[in-house]
Amino acid sequence: MIIAIDGPAASGKGTLGKRLAHHYGYRHLDTGVIYRAVAKAMLDAGADLTDETRAVAAALELDPEKFGDPVLKTQRVGDAASVVSAIAEVRRVLVNFQRQFAADPPGAVLDGRDIGTVICPDADVKIFVLADPKVRARRRTLEAKARGEDADEAEVLADILKRDERDRNRAASPLKPAADAYLLDNSQLDIEGGVRAAIEIVEAVRAGRQPV
Repeated sequence: MIIAIDGPAASGKGTLGKRLAHHYGYRHLDTGVIYRAVAKAMLDAGADLTDETRAVAAALELDPEKFGDPVLKTQRVGDAASVVSAIAEVRRVLVNFQRQFAADPPGAVLDGRDIGTVICPDADVKIFVLADPKVRARRRTLEAKARGEDADEAEVLADILKRDERDRNRAASPLKPAADAYLLDNSQLDIEGGVRAAIEIVEAVRAGRQPV
């Protein structure tokens, strides 16, 4: 089974994806990390983030062993990843990796912004996780402070709104729910509540009934 989880940043889909994968004994891939790794390589090289040739080269040279680097979670790298991910050729290079990951047994949970629409359009279950931007800004600020970073919640909110607008309107794989995706609003749910809601959706689909 392939479970596709999409939605905007800080909506809670990353933690939800990991927990779902653990629950079902599947592998998990946070596809945003792939783009963040490309962005970090570009930043480390001092390259122009819109330089397609350099970005594609960075995508081809990714080392999965470095996907756990905590620097990839920083606001600076995240903002850069949004720019890099808008390059169509970079997305093309990384699509095959993601699709192969999804296809390998015993099953997989992939979370990102275009899993159900582009990467795995035939996924067995598609969930689009969303949350109020102000809630997301609060979560992102707390995460940054937990890493010892300075973060202003108002600035984080402004960045989130700007990134959402850019991602919704980009030509390559815009951020939007698949036509057959189930919406999961995480605004008022804690981690446990979000995971339970997602499991209920998956189980309903597996049982051939409509999720509530």
